[in-house]
Order: sequence, then C-alpha cells, then structure tokens
Amino acid sequence: MQRVEGRTMVIHWLLLKVVVLGAVLGPYNNPLAAEADDSMTKPGCRSTCGNLSIPYPFGSRDSDPGCRKGSSSFAVDCDNSTGHPTPYFDHKGTNLQILNISLEDHEMQVAAYTGRGCYNSGGYDASSSSFPTLTLAQFPISNTKNEFIAVGCDTVASFLDRQGNFAFGCMSTCNSISEVTNGSCSGIGCCKTSIPRDSLDYNISIGSYNNHTEVLSFNPCSYAFVAASDFYNFSTGDLSGLHLNNTPLVLDWAIGNITCDVAKKSPGYMCTENTNCTDAENGKGYKCACLEGFHGNPYLANGCQDIDECADPKNNQCNGTCTNVVGSYNCSCPKGYHGDGRKDGKGCTANPNPSHLVQILVGAGVGTIVLLFSAGFLYLGIQKRKLIRLKEQYFKQNGGLLLQQQLHEGDRTTKTTKIFTAEELEKATNDYDESRIVGRGGYGTVYKGLLPNGTVVAIKKSKLVDKTRIEQFVNEVIVLSRINHRNVVKLLGCCLETEVPLLVYEFVSNGTLFDHIHNGNKSSKMSWDIRLRIASDTAGVLSYLHSTASIPIIHRDVKSANILLDDNYTAKVSDFGASRLVPLDQAELSTLVRGTLGYLDPEYLHTNQPTEKSDVYSFGVVLVELITGKKVLSFNRPEIERTPAMHFLSALKNNQLFQIVDEAIANEGNNDRVREVANVAKRCLTLKGEERPTMKEVAIELEGLKVKPNHPWMSSVDLHGEDGLHLLGEMTDPTVYMDCTETINTGPSDSMKNHVMTPVNSGR
Repeated sequence: MQRVEGRTMVIHWLLLKVVVLGAVLGPYNNPLAAEADDSMTKPGCRSTCGNLSIPYPFGSRDSDPGCRKGSSSFAVDCDNSTGHPTPYFDHKGTNLQILNISLEDHEMQVAAYTGRGCYNSGGYDASSSSFPTLTLAQFPISNTKNEFIAVGCDTVASFLDRQGNFAFGCMSTCNSISEVTNGSCSGIGCCKTSIPRDSLDYNISIGSYNNHTEVLSFNPCSYAFVAASDFYNFSTGDLSGLHLNNTPLVLDWAIGNITCDVAKKSPGYMCTENTNCTDAENGKGYKCACLEGFHGNPYLANGCQDIDECADPKNNQCNGTCTNVVGSYNCSCPKGYHGDGRKDGKGCTANPNPSHLVQILVGAGVGTIVLLFSAGFLYLGIQKRKLIRLKEQYFKQNGGLLLQQQLHEGDRTTKTTKIFTAEELEKATNDYDESRIVGRGGYGTVYKGLLPNGTVVAIKKSKLVDKTRIEQFVNEVIVLSRINHRNVVKLLGCCLETEVPLLVYEFVSNGTLFDHIHNGNKSSKMSWDIRLRIASDTAGVLSYLHSTASIPIIHRDVKSANILLDDNYTAKVSDFGASRLVPLDQAELSTLVRGTLGYLDPEYLHTNQPTEKSDVYSFGVVLVELITGKKVLSFNRPEIERTPAMHFLSALKNNQLFQIVDEAIANEGNNDRVREVANVAKRCLTLKGEERPTMKEVAIELEGLKVKPNHPWMSSVDLHGEDGLHLLGEMTDPTVYMDCTETINTGPSDSMKNHVMTPVNSGR
C-alpha cells in the first residue's frame, strides 16, 4: 500500500511539473509537448494539434519550416480560435479538416462535403441544394479506400473529373418506401461505385428524372458523396433526410513526383537508414517504410529502430531460447537438446544416443534426395494434368461443346468460323504483350495478332462472362459468324480454353471514326462525301442487323469509337460486346442498361428495355458528330454547347445550323445535303422512340442523299429567315442520360458539368 501511494505522489508531481512548464513556456515552446512523440517528429517540433498526431514529413505551419518537408502540401494549419485545436489541410485552396495521418499506410483522412439536390411541390429547390467540388494539388483520392455513393429514389449522380478526363456515376430508383431495404446499396434507394486511380479533383452532379414528384412524400432530396469504404450504412430513414454534412475521405500521400530510382540519385532523397523505398501506386512520388524487424519514422535520421522481438513472447516464435539480433531474432535450444527452437518448427527435443545419430543423418539424407526427385517428377506431371483439365473446364464452362455442335450443324458460312487454341493466340500476340494493345473499351482489351499463315487479326480479350449467359454468348458468336456484310468487322473465330472467351476478328488498319473526326490533322481530310458515305454505310449495317438478320440484333453501343475505317475510308461496324439478340416472338427485352455516356437513348435508360429505336437514337448522335465535328461531351465548353446533340437541336431550331458545322466541310458547297442529313439526325434524336424512323428508312434516305446532286435553289434559302424556319421545323432540347449500371469509360470524351437533368418531350 505504501509503494502504491509513493508512485501516486510521483505521478502527481510530474503532472504538476508539466502544467507549470506549459504555463511558462507556452504550447509551441514546451519541450515536453514537442517530444511527446519524439519517434515520429523532429526534436523541438510540435507533434500534435488537438487529437491529431503530426508525424514528419508533415509539420505545423506555425512551427519552424525545418519541422516539415518544404512543400506546402505537408503543412498542417492548427486553428485554436474555437478553444479546441483543430487541424486543417490547405491544399490548392481547398481547406479540409484533417481527421488522421497514417505514416504506415501513407494515408491522410480528411472531412469532405456531402452534395444534395432538393425538390418541393414547385419543382427544383436551388436554395436547399449544393454540389460539392474538390481540388487537390498533390495527394490523390485513394482508389482502394473510398467509394462514390448516391442516395435517393429518383436519382442520377455522377463524379466528374474537373480536368475533363473521365466521368462516371450510378443510378438509384424506387417507387415506394416498401421497396427499400436497410443496408442494401445496390440501386434501390442507394447505389455506389468505386473511384479510379489518379483522381485529384471532382465535381459531384446530381440529377432527377421526374423532379421527385412521385416520391416527394418520403424522399424530397437526392444525396451524393465520396467517403471511406464501409463508413456509410444505408438506412431507409435517410431518404426523408440525410443528416450527413461531412464524410471521411482518404487521400494517398507520397514524397515528390519522381520514382525511387530517380530519387535515390537526388540530393533530397528522404528515405533514411534501415528503410525500403517503393513507388506510389496512386498518383506520383515515392514512399519510405522501415524494413521488417524495425519500427519508427523512416523519414527521420535514425528513425527506424530495431524491434526487440525477444522482449515480448508474442513477437517471436521461439520455443527455446530467444536471442535478439538487428532486424530479427534467433531461436536456439538449451544444451542437451536439438531442433530449431521454434514453435512453428521442430521445437526442442532431447538429443538421441550418439551411436545412432550418424545412422539417422545418413538415412535422412538419402531419403530426402530420393523424395525430392520423386516429388519433382510427380509435381510436373500433376501440373501438366491440372493445366489440361483446367483448359477442358474452361472450354465446357464457356460453351465450347454447344458451340462445336452449332458449328457442325450450321451452314457453310458458320463452318468458316474457327475455334482457336489458347497457345495459338498467345503466340500470335507474343503472350499478350502490352505493345500489341490497339484498344481498350468497357467490354475488354483488343490486341493485334499475327497468325502463322500471315493473316493480321484483332483479338478481343473480354471481361468475365456471366456463367448463366453462356448459351446466349454462344448464340451471339453463331449469329455474328453468319453476318456476311462488307461493313461489319468479320468474326474469324474464338478461343474458349481460357477463363474469359477470346474473339478473333479481321484487323481494320485505319483506326476509328472518332479519331478521324476529332483529330485536327485527320478531320481536314474527311470531306463531306466521305462523311456521308460512312454514315450511309453504317446505317445500312444497322438496318441489316435490325431487319435482314435471321434473328434481329440490337447493337446497344453505336458510337463513333465503334466504327472502324480501312485505308479507303470504308466503314466497318465493330464491338458487339453489348449487343443483344431479339427473338422474333419477343416484343420486349429487359436488360441492364449498357452503353456510353452521351449516346444512350433516354427512353431505353428510363425503361431498361432496348429496342431497335435505341440504336436509331445513338446513330443520330453519330450524325451530329459527323456534321459538327464536336465531341459528345465537353465540360470545358459553355453550358449550351456541352452536349453537341443538345446544341445541335437548339441551333437547328434557331436556324443557326451552319454556325456549328465543322470547318472542314463548311466551304465545300454541300449546304443542301448537309441540311437534309441534319433533318435526318433531328428525327433520330426524337425523345419518343415510336416517333423515330427505323434504321431501314434512315439507310434508304442517306443512300439517296449520297448519290443526289446539290440543288442550286437550296443554296439561295435564307436559313435565318422565315423560310428557314419552315424548313427546319420545331424541336425541343433533348435530355442527356448516362449508363449507371457500371463505371462509364467516356474514352476521349470530356466530362459533364453538374446540372439537374429533366426530360423534355420532343416532337418531329
């Protein structure tokens, strides 16, 4: 009891001494406060701000500059105005509260804002809505520790890169509160998706289909935010009001913007003794970490200290005697015992009689050698059999037997389709070397291959195929193999011996229509006659797929990036990865929404039922690209011009068509045919699918325009007068929708700015 009382008095005396020193020296000059975490902070530097530990290379902004790395990104602003010190991160004008800094994981957790789009009985409520933005200078958003989440029953939310490199998002719908399940964030009341790498900034956009009119009683607002994974657990009560102003956001931090190899040769290299350097996986720069067996701060001199594993039995696996060594430890057995002295090894056992020890060692050695040779041969045999069985399993799993039967029973055309082996395609692509990649899309990667007979082919390596749709996949291969159209990329065969099916197509050498339209050097060579011929040929293919094929096919991803060109600018429609077969006795086909942002049919997005008219709408957007030369989306253009289809219809309505026509074709004297093609595009972009023409009608009209000469009387029409008004008719603005079933890769397209998206009925 006296010993306890004595210790208590010593503790009280020490606490009193700390208080007195703190009062005299102040919080920033207090050596005890500064050295509270001396293994993480430079001596004499402030180590905390409130509850936050500040490890070097971070440091308080109001401390000596030597307490932190020179970059302002590593400065912590400590706000003492509220009575409780609060740390902030002033990063390129973005003032964020810091929640935690991890030296081990090289992560910083900050408080981010939540976006909301609200509605009332009068419609959109701007005063209650906010769309957060974030701009970072150096530390990217963690792509492995965060999620993009949207909450609402009439909600389309998007994450837009402020630099215009990409955009993605998700869609959440429901009709009544009874449809919603607590904890489920799969698209009914709540949806979420992952974050891409190298994201330094974002705009959050929140839209609605019906201004929440059908769900206003229990869900007046839509919400969207980026938060640490597993932070948010959806509750049905959140639909009536989500009281979440801030969410924890994880950032990845690293040193500088160079790799380890370059940094090691530079005078400012920061990894000290007993450390290991690795390149940043997200963003740029390098990271330092203590070697195994050491702990501490790898950025401080002598910061990584040896761990004495023997001091705590939990830190070592010794069953006998533990001896600490620098960076590790050794286990040994006492005298008279043998073994490795480890709990997970042989431990320690008494030594045998010396006369039998030699016999045991010789027998063990011979037996080990024989066992190793036997095990080696057995292992090679087993691995070879496993590989054969695995290929057979993949072949059956991917529908190989069914495909062989179909090809055997098919006509002469299908029999030209070949089933390749995995070895053939590996050899053709040099084992899928990165240099052989010619394209990446939402459904797979395309490699350029060379077959033994000298044929150059395009080999598409798809993403994982749903096992429940193998029969449908086989049917698609059979149908595509039967398509014999000069403007469709020909399917030469497939390989089913791999985990994902591989498709082999003819190789088209001149790139995509997207590249030729939007590349300044190439677009100048694209005359109006070439563009009209490409449009006519593409329309003919879609008409063939819809009307002439034995089983109608909906392409579902018509866009300029999926139209290839050969050296003669002949169009070749490609990428049927999103296509769906429509049996003749099935009027409607309900599927998950697939497609590309900007090309999607609004009616298809709303009903989840693709029709031939969905391809008509997407083809209309391609016509707009051919006429205007503008990308489908551009966040950097003025609001009216961000979506070319919307800008196109607005210009058509206001008799300003030739103010937006591509300069490459503006002075060719084809105004009459350009105007007629523009009217075709206008009808294709009609909001109601039933009011759009069929692809057969479009193909016939474009074929007629392709051979039709210019009419001199058309050039005299005043497009800005009353006559032009009668020619162009009336048109309302279209609505831009996005694919929310998966992360959308907009490719070379730009991002879309935050705005509420409201569908508007359009007439012909």
